[in-house]
Amino acid sequence: MKNKKVVLVTGSAGFIGYHASKMLMSKNNKVIGIDNINSYYDVSIKRARLRDLKNYSKKKRYFFNFKKIDIDNEKSLENIFKKFKITHVVHLAAQAGVRYSIDHPEKYIQSNIKAFFNILNYCKKFKIKHLLYASSSSVYGANKKIPFKESDIADHPIQLYAATKRSNELMAHSYSHLFNLPTTGLRFFTVYGPWGRPDMALFKFTKNILVKKPIEVYNYGDHSRDFTYIDDVTKIIKKLYSKIPKNNKKWNEHDPTSSSSPFRVLNIGNGRKVKLLDYIKYIEKNLGKKAIIKYLPKQPGDVRSSLSNSNKLKKLINYIPQTSAEKGVKEFINWYRSFYNK
Repeated sequence: MKNKKVVLVTGSAGFIGYHASKMLMSKNNKVIGIDNINSYYDVSIKRARLRDLKNYSKKKRYFFNFKKIDIDNEKSLENIFKKFKITHVVHLAAQAGVRYSIDHPEKYIQSNIKAFFNILNYCKKFKIKHLLYASSSSVYGANKKIPFKESDIADHPIQLYAATKRSNELMAHSYSHLFNLPTTGLRFFTVYGPWGRPDMALFKFTKNILVKKPIEVYNYGDHSRDFTYIDDVTKIIKKLYSKIPKNNKKWNEHDPTSSSSPFRVLNIGNGRKVKLLDYIKYIEKNLGKKAIIKYLPKQPGDVRSSLSNSNKLKKLINYIPQTSAEKGVKEFINWYRSFYNK
């Protein structure tokens, strides 16, 4: 117990937070989960994730303690750090959704900027050994050169969600530099899989195809994505959270992600570009049903294509995501049928 890590997972009722909590428990860490369980999407799946985490910890005799709090609430957050003697933080709580940010910008400032400031402040105050936090591939914004590399300029976000995530990286760098706080930003590329978010394409497409409703496909289907399977993501978090960044005397001022401080950002992507229409074919194949497709124009804030260069990640932990989109879609649909008794 003396050397056991005490890991705070924010957003533990969320998609990635749920999987990260389960993985960290299985590695015999004490896991403290927090979430405000907001109604951005159906809260019943959030509550189901929490039930599964509690049952898993009880069955395996792992330590998991969940508190419903909002990280906007400074006093509640400080009490968590103090009471449980947190050693590491995996910060995954955020207001998600690219399109939602266009109509509800204030939610992103509150949840993604102010709340992240609170996390940084208490990581500094309680001398946290390592802060991992969710960034996003959306920070590459209007960049046209692919695959995206961490050293590419990321100063042209095309929606507020991306702007808040890039702001998080800059805020983290300032705290790493000023207070020697080790931070790692994870630029996730379209994470999907079992227990996924109902607002994401895979979930919505599966649901509609099963009941013979049309699916909405934007930009007339001319999209491609670097899809990253959730099990690959948790393996990466497992390898990274105890691999603490150190001060670096050799840094390149022309590389936006290079730093002399204990700071880094990493692409978390599969490195394979999958056309959206092919992705839909994988769903159709596993459901045994054809989609009714409603083609629509490109939406504001949408990126046409994403693709990661994960060489930096591979060099650091000798691992990059392995799961093909075809296999990942199959796993999701198996879970979906089981969870919803379809």
